[in-house]
Amino acid sequence: MNNFEDDVWLYTISSKRKLIDFNFKEIWRYRDLLILFVKRDVVTVYKQTILGPLWYLIQPLFTALTFTLIFNKVANIETGTVPPFLFNLAGISVWNYFKNCLQATSDTFRSNAGIFSKVYFPRLISPLSVVISNLIKFGIQLLVFIGFYIYYYFKGATVSVNTSLIFFPVLIILMGLLGLGLGMIISSMVTKYRDLKYLLNFGVQLLMYTSAVMYPLALVRDKLPRFAWLVEYNPMAYVIEAARYMLLSTGNISVNGIVFTCFVTLTVLFLGLIIFNKTEKSFIDTV
Repeated sequence: MNNFEDDVWLYTISSKRKLIDFNFKEIWRYRDLLILFVKRDVVTVYKQTILGPLWYLIQPLFTALTFTLIFNKVANIETGTVPPFLFNLAGISVWNYFKNCLQATSDTFRSNAGIFSKVYFPRLISPLSVVISNLIKFGIQLLVFIGFYIYYYFKGATVSVNTSLIFFPVLIILMGLLGLGLGMIISSMVTKYRDLKYLLNFGVQLLMYTSAVMYPLALVRDKLPRFAWLVEYNPMAYVIEAARYMLLSTGNISVNGIVFTCFVTLTVLFLGLIIFNKTEKSFIDTV
């Protein structure tokens, strides 16, 4: 009979883990499950709706139209030579990716409690699948933006793409990682403090208004200098302003702002991994 101690174990499942455990090798081993989760997130969201995936297009278009009527026509916010609708559509398309990543990942433990309690797999796959699946939705909305961009361009609008557009993927990565980090922190806290689930939507709305989604960043500094710090300390404001500069050549890219955004993103992601790894050991007892 072979000695039990001589057996070689392929996997060891234990609650004793490192404080920070981002095991790329294990996540790669479960890549098929990650792809399956991505397909689930994309297909099932609007599965039993009449319009289905068309909601990916309708939501940003109606939001951009509403912002154009309220902020540009009523409040007279100027967007320079860029058509107000195109200006708002660019900001909303970028913002929606971050918002969707944040809201979906913040519900990771509660929405997947049934799976987590029965089957083992790297728990980080669940929020990662959200970030990737929302990237597909963002790509669809970006195609809609390109369609309207071409329309306004041939209509004679003064719009142009900046050469810094090659760095646009960097902004997408920053948004995804920031949404992932914040989502993991909130998801971990929701397991004990259910009130956060109800406060999240309200908080996201407030965050949107301080993220320069529907107005130029320079406008706040000129009109409301006393409250400009609310926007200047918001990393998403620099991301959206930089995205509009790349897509429409309006506004500017703040190098200091992007560096600040990178620092905040890495810090939040670092804290998110620590809290997420700690919570996943015992969340099933409180969720």
